[in-house]
Amino acid sequence: MTKSFTLIETLVYVAILAIIISAVSSYFLWAIHSNAKTKAMRETLDNARRAMEIITYEIKESESIYVPTSVFGSHPGQISLETRKYLPEGEVMTYIDFFLCGDRICFKKESQNAITLTSDRVKVSKLEFNQIATNSLIPSVQIDLKVDYNQVSVELTSTASLRSF
Repeated sequence: MTKSFTLIETLVYVAILAIIISAVSSYFLWAIHSNAKTKAMRETLDNARRAMEIITYEIKESESIYVPTSVFGSHPGQISLETRKYLPEGEVMTYIDFFLCGDRICFKKESQNAITLTSDRVKVSKLEFNQIATNSLIPSVQIDLKVDYNQVSVELTSTASLRSF
């Protein structure tokens, strides 16, 4: 007499195999989703930090705020700074601007094309500048920034004071 599997044994084996395959595939799907979310968080945070670092650095290195073209207290904000850096030939002072161009933060040096500080994968949903009253004569600026990407959102706030003379 030959030994063979009964129908019930075969169904039990198939059921156990289905449970194992389901558990393994669920783990892999979770791992893929978790990896995608981590990449989105890293992309968003890296873009926000980089933009914030550049803006605060330029504010700290500036001589003054050029108020006629700056937009304070609302989104989208803009800040125009007078600086002695990036001087065109024959000039002693020049202007740089930070503003939104579409969904990205742009940095523009006088008489040059704007360059973007954030990647095209992220969306800047808030860029706001506020002048802060201080007891000293040195102006300070608060920067509020919110960057979104794939249902991940990062909000940063920083304050920078212009250099003292």
